[in-house]
Amino acid sequence: MPKFPAAFAILGLTAVALVGCSAAGTADCARTVTDDPALDLVEVTGSTDAAPDVDLYTPFRVSAPAYEDLAQGDGEVPITSTDQLVVLDLTLYNGTDGERLLGSPYDGDLSQPIALSQFTQPLPALEDALTCASVGSRVVVAMSPDDIEDEVAASIQLGPDDSAVAVVDVRKVYLPAADGALQFNSGMGLPAVVRAPDGHPGVVVPEGAAPDELVVQTIKRGDGPVVSEDAPVRVHQLVVSWDDQEVLQSTWEAAPQSINVSDNEVYQDIFDGATVGSQLMAVVPAELGGTEQTTVWVFDILGEDAAPAQ
Repeated sequence: MPKFPAAFAILGLTAVALVGCSAAGTADCARTVTDDPALDLVEVTGSTDAAPDVDLYTPFRVSAPAYEDLAQGDGEVPITSTDQLVVLDLTLYNGTDGERLLGSPYDGDLSQPIALSQFTQPLPALEDALTCASVGSRVVVAMSPDDIEDEVAASIQLGPDDSAVAVVDVRKVYLPAADGALQFNSGMGLPAVVRAPDGHPGVVVPEGAAPDELVVQTIKRGDGPVVSEDAPVRVHQLVVSWDDQEVLQSTWEAAPQSINVSDNEVYQDIFDGATVGSQLMAVVPAELGGTEQTTVWVFDILGEDAAPAQ
């Protein structure tokens, strides 16, 4: 077994996500596949809960990416953005001789989500192939030599003229941003939350004194499960200072963070009764937030993290 390149080190985990649908919303995501007879030369058998058995009519070659669903997922959250977090199982095969090149462990561990961009960088064909796929999907993807980065191909002993075949199982998908219904909130003198098309929020702080007590508003109410204090929750977080509207913290330029609500009394108050898919705004006085001034926190609740597999 060759040593995995850095781009494929994630396959040592049970491992995110794609452009093609609405980044902030998921309701209009329409799954499409290619119609390529070359895929008739790929036979995939076995349970979707385990590593697949794959037989290729070799030498297998394609000049452009091709993909089709072997199983269609019924998850409520589709893959719509390369910034999304997902858990995938993936196995890659050499089209020339049909040999397995590498694969994830298929151990049922859903606790280590990553951004799919870490897969689409070395294997760009996966972007279109997984757009609008959801949990439970098994997708077979045929890739031409041009669809695999040269450095990655060399590191896994894939020749410059070799095509490859990947079988991808979608295990878990997080929301790219809060997708709940907008809520009416009364309250004069409180900040307003604005959003870019991809859901990235901003905060408009009004003139005047900040509240001297914690204020929490549900800006969007999601229809996912209620956040539990017993399991970590994955969120995007924005923190803005009240006085000068300076961004003090943001996960939107990096990756969503996992937080334990039970670890922090302020979190417990903010997330009390909150649901996945919601966007929350909290005005946090300095003494509660551990800062020198009042801050405004905006949370997009993207999903609940799973416990590590036993």
